[in-house]
Amino acid sequence: MTEESTAPVDGVLLITVDSLRADAVGGENSHSPNIDALAESGTNVENAFASGNWTPFSFPSILGSKPVFAEGPDIGVASDSTLAETFDEHGAETAGFNAANGFLTSHWGYDRGFDSFETFTESDGSLYGRYLAAHPTVQGWVQLLSSPFRRAIGRLKGDDRPQFLDASRLIDVESRAVSFLESTDGPFFLWVHYMDTHTPYVPAPRHLRQVTNNKTSTLRMLRAHLRTGLGLEVNDSTLADLRSLYDATVHQVDASVGRLLDKLEAEGLRDETCVVVAGDHGEEFMDHGHLAHYPKLYDELTHVPLIIDHPAMDASDISAPTSLDTLPPTLLDAAGLPTEGFDGESILSAVRDGESTHGEPPVSVAVRGDSVTQQPIPKRIDEGDLLVSARSEEWTYIHHTDGESHELYDRIADTGEQENLWPDSRDEPGVAVLREAALDHVNRLEDGATSGNQPAAGETPDGVQKRLKALGYQ
Repeated sequence: MTEESTAPVDGVLLITVDSLRADAVGGENSHSPNIDALAESGTNVENAFASGNWTPFSFPSILGSKPVFAEGPDIGVASDSTLAETFDEHGAETAGFNAANGFLTSHWGYDRGFDSFETFTESDGSLYGRYLAAHPTVQGWVQLLSSPFRRAIGRLKGDDRPQFLDASRLIDVESRAVSFLESTDGPFFLWVHYMDTHTPYVPAPRHLRQVTNNKTSTLRMLRAHLRTGLGLEVNDSTLADLRSLYDATVHQVDASVGRLLDKLEAEGLRDETCVVVAGDHGEEFMDHGHLAHYPKLYDELTHVPLIIDHPAMDASDISAPTSLDTLPPTLLDAAGLPTEGFDGESILSAVRDGESTHGEPPVSVAVRGDSVTQQPIPKRIDEGDLLVSARSEEWTYIHHTDGESHELYDRIADTGEQENLWPDSRDEPGVAVLREAALDHVNRLEDGATSGNQPAAGETPDGVQKRLKALGYQ
């Protein structure tokens, strides 16, 4: 940090939300009042982009130091110091709590540097618990059918708190995070990852009632999951129901974020903590013909919320396209720690001065098999066609390495990225810069895939495999 920069904070709280697309928060019909308030008081990075279309391709740049495939053909964090390791090396107490995303486990190196680390990928050990862990949609049906009985039992016990099945492990994660905040007594780094907005969407009924104004039954909503699971046509009604379920999970996460912020305040930590909220990637609702997050690099899958609330900095907006690989150096910079070795560059000065960033174009990657919907989705760079995108304020450029095909979209005139202008507009100002950035990244990853520097992951643990299968990845 420079001499004129603000004094370092004592605490950093990084909140990541799986599959949270940029338009899911904020706006006139927002269902995220706590996150919106954070954006109003802090810095809203309006055009933040994930480094990949799904978690294993995005998180190496969020918690690690290098992009996916930079040191080998497999997913996982690079061998250099991670964000948590850097905090830990400089005396901060570190904790990470992930709501059962099997990709964010110690198997792929995400525990490195955390004093406390929990992924909740194991069931309670019973046959019933193992079954529910492997079938999260069934958990939604159980939650729906048992909700009245849970409320009745709660009233009999004199417990007025909402009673529901913790299908997404939100309460588990929140409880561990709260306990950490209650016990920490020095500099800290806390990472919390929510899974509610990841398909299948199974919000508690009260959150669904909030976003639909009590007009829609949970039973009808869950039928939408049943229809898509059976491969039936995704008509307008089904799509609207799925989006309502998704919005309800956003509301559910937002409520938990609000409780964490309240706990920071109650523990006297709020005025010395930098709070960041980000999506790790987006989610598609037939924007380009599919649901969830298949291997594509359009805005609905890469454009994510990014909010940075530094307690000593004024509210501001940053409009320039910004990569999530800026997160590790920015958080370290906020804490007054060194940022060397990380790919991205800190944007703390832009947050402090309310100015737009002027870094490299955000680059995102995906690997596509023989078809967009191929299962399992390719997880290695050599399992399919490598796609790399680069973005400016005016253009989206996507390069397909297999067959050397290209896509180019006018981000201003064609916000939905529907009309491919390649090759007619390939010579427009700024396009050459994006193409060069994408091709440089392709060359880097292809070189990195054969470097042999990536730590060996070994055989995937049984509990992690089950969670990945439950999420549709096996």
